[in-house]
Amino acid sequence: MKSNISLMLTLIFWVAESSSAQGMSSKEFNSINPEKITWKSFPAFPDKVKLAVLVGNPAKTEPFIVRVKVPDGEKIMPHVHPEDRIYTVISGVFYIGIGEKFDETKLKAYAPGSVIILPGNTPHFHWAKSGEYVTQVYAIGPLGLEYLDKEYDPRLKSRK
Repeated sequence: MKSNISLMLTLIFWVAESSSAQGMSSKEFNSINPEKITWKSFPAFPDKVKLAVLVGNPAKTEPFIVRVKVPDGEKIMPHVHPEDRIYTVISGVFYIGIGEKFDETKLKAYAPGSVIILPGNTPHFHWAKSGEYVTQVYAIGPLGLEYLDKEYDPRLKSRK
């Protein structure tokens, strides 16, 4: 229990720190062009996976939009998020499977433009099976991510 709280606090502090560079307010007119998006490493993801905070502050109880870029071949092992999410596939093919164990037969492919609803606390996994993909995630924070098997949690490994 203590380690889960510690991991959640680490995640929230990282999101709060990184969101100051972006995270446009939803209360005023604003915009960002794709070439101006700042991609950063995210402690809860494998090193090569990048995240960009576009709208809001994912550490707060407010709506937020982030993008996630996953390079070819990368897997994100089974995990849950406490918040309900709406994914939109921006580019590439997004493979997502529902379940507590990584099972390639449960993966479903979604092309650019697809919208996927993922209720909070639904165990799922991802794989960039056919090349890099970018998804956009809309949710109401705070953002959370907990791996079902701690062996796959990058926050528990020494990062090189």
